[in-house]
Amino acid sequence: MTATTQTPGLHFTGIDMPSRADLLNCIHCGFCLPACPTYIATGQELESPRGRLHLISAVLDGRISATERVLGHLDLCLQCRACETACPSSVPYGRIMEDARAAILANPPAIQPRAWRGRALLLREVLARPRRLRAALALGRLYTRSGLQAFVRGPLGATLRHVLPPTLLRLESSAPVLDRAPFRATGLLSRPGLGSPTTRVALLLGCVQGEIYPQVHEATVRVLEHVGCAVVAPEGQGCCGALLTHAGDSETARALARRNIAAFERAGVEAVIVNAAGCGAAMKEYGRLLHHDRHWAERAERFSAGVRDVLEFVAARDFAGGLGRVERTVTLQDACHLAHAQGIREAPRTILEAIPGLRLVEMRTPDRCCGSGGLYSFVQPGMSAQILDAKMADIASTGAGVICTSNPGCAMQVEAGVRRGGLDAEVRHVIEILDEAVRAGR
Repeated sequence: MTATTQTPGLHFTGIDMPSRADLLNCIHCGFCLPACPTYIATGQELESPRGRLHLISAVLDGRISATERVLGHLDLCLQCRACETACPSSVPYGRIMEDARAAILANPPAIQPRAWRGRALLLREVLARPRRLRAALALGRLYTRSGLQAFVRGPLGATLRHVLPPTLLRLESSAPVLDRAPFRATGLLSRPGLGSPTTRVALLLGCVQGEIYPQVHEATVRVLEHVGCAVVAPEGQGCCGALLTHAGDSETARALARRNIAAFERAGVEAVIVNAAGCGAAMKEYGRLLHHDRHWAERAERFSAGVRDVLEFVAARDFAGGLGRVERTVTLQDACHLAHAQGIREAPRTILEAIPGLRLVEMRTPDRCCGSGGLYSFVQPGMSAQILDAKMADIASTGAGVICTSNPGCAMQVEAGVRRGGLDAEVRHVIEILDEAVRAGR
C-alpha cells in the first residue's frame, strides 16, 4: 500500500518517501552550514542542509504542505553532498533529498510542480534516449564546426553579445566546444600485449561523456591498457540515471539501472570502470535505488560492489612505471560526487603527484562545488553563477595553467568560467593528464 501523509495539497507520496530514521540522525549541530555553498552565498538557514531537513520533516509529518515556497528552498539545493562530509552524525542527506524529490513527483501530474515535471520530462525524453540526445548535440556540433561559435565568442562578436538576451547569452557561454568525433565504440576496446597478465574490465560509455568529451574515454582506455587491463564496452548499456534520480524521476532511473546491470552482467568482467564521478556515485547506489524490487535488489547490490571510479581503480594499481615528463602546473577541482558522495580524495592526488615534471597547486577549497549540479546551472542560473565566481577566484589564485577535474558537468561549468573570466587555463580530466604521461614515456 502506498504511504501518504494526510496534509491537504501537495505532499509526499509513493514508495520513495524520505525515511524518518534518516531524518532523526540529524542532531542540529550546524556543522553542515559552513560546508554548504547555498548557505555560504545567502546566509539563510532554510538554504542550508539543516534548514531543508527541517522542512522535509515538517512535510513528512503533515505539519506543513509542500508549498511553492517550500519547494523553492529544496530546489535551490545543489545536491553536492558536502554536508555529508561535514556531518558528525552521518546523516545521508543525498538520499533524503532524492527521496523527497521523488515523493513530490509521485503526486498526480495535475498538481506536480510544473518546473519539476518539465525538468524530469526533458531528462527522460532526451538524456535517457541516445538518438534524441545525439540529434540535439548534432546541432551543437554544427554550431561549433560552422565557425559561428568562435565568431560569437571572439572580438568580432562583441556587438552581437551586447544585444543577445541575457538568458540566451548565458546559455551560449555555457555551451561546450563540440569539435571532436563522439566516442561510441562497443565490444573489445583494448588489451595489453600478449603474455601480459590481464584484468578484464568494462567501461561505462554513459550519455554525455562520450559525446562531449570523447578524448576522456580514449585516454581512459589507453591508461587501463597501461595498467594491464583488457577493456570492453558492453552493448546495451546507456545513461546511468544519475540526473533523473536527482530530479526525482526514480522510476525512469530504475529502468535505466536494470538495463545497465543486465548489460554489464553479460560482459563477465571483474570491475565496471566509470570516468564520470556523478555516474559512478549513482551506480554505486543502484542497490539503494532498487531495494524495493525483490527481483533486482540482490543483483543491484552485487553490481554496485564492482563499480570503480577510474581514478580509484588506477591509483590502486602499479600505474607509475614508465611515465614520461609532463611539464605542467595544475590545480585540482574535486568533483562533488567523487569527494563527497564516493569519499575519494586521495586517488586523483596520488596520480597527479606521481607524474614527473608536474606541479600540483591546491586551491583553498578544492572540494567546494563549482555550481554545475547537472541541470542546476540552467534552472538556478543566478545562484550557479555566484558559486562559480567564487570557484574561479579560488582557481585563479593558484596560477595553474591546467584545471583538473573528474566529471563532465564540472568540466563544462569550469570551462564556462574560464571563458567568462578570460582566464589563461585549460580544463582536463585527471585521466587525460596521466594518459599524456603514459604516452610521453613510450
